[in-house]
Amino acid sequence: MKFAPSNSSVKRHRAAFTLAEVLAALLFMAIVIPVALEGLRIASRAGQVGERKAAAARVAERVLNELSVTGAGPGGTNDGTITEGVHEFRWTIQSEAWPEDNSLQQTMVRVIYFVQGSEYEVTVCTLTGTATL
Repeated sequence: MKFAPSNSSVKRHRAAFTLAEVLAALLFMAIVIPVALEGLRIASRAGQVGERKAAAARVAERVLNELSVTGAGPGGTNDGTITEGVHEFRWTIQSEAWPEDNSLQQTMVRVIYFVQGSEYEVTVCTLTGTATL
């Protein structure tokens, strides 16, 4: 003869996390979340630097083109600021004799821009005949 177990004699097993498991998970999240956020910040900065570097190179090329046509930078000066979109790019022109051949002039346009409070720069150089500029 078999007897059916009564409800009081059957223990139910409940699936639950222990306090140690919950604390370990919280500790893991406390370590992972700041690292992940820092990675996102670095990736965001790298994207912005790359985008603005391309824009700064366009600005430098535009200044060199203006220099080759008029003999001076935009506005007739050797330094200035160009706004592209909502970003400002400061530029300066520097010319010097090329050491390899005195009949050539090395002209450098330096463009400075800011990303998240840090200063970056792009320098574009070209060689021209001294009579050209």
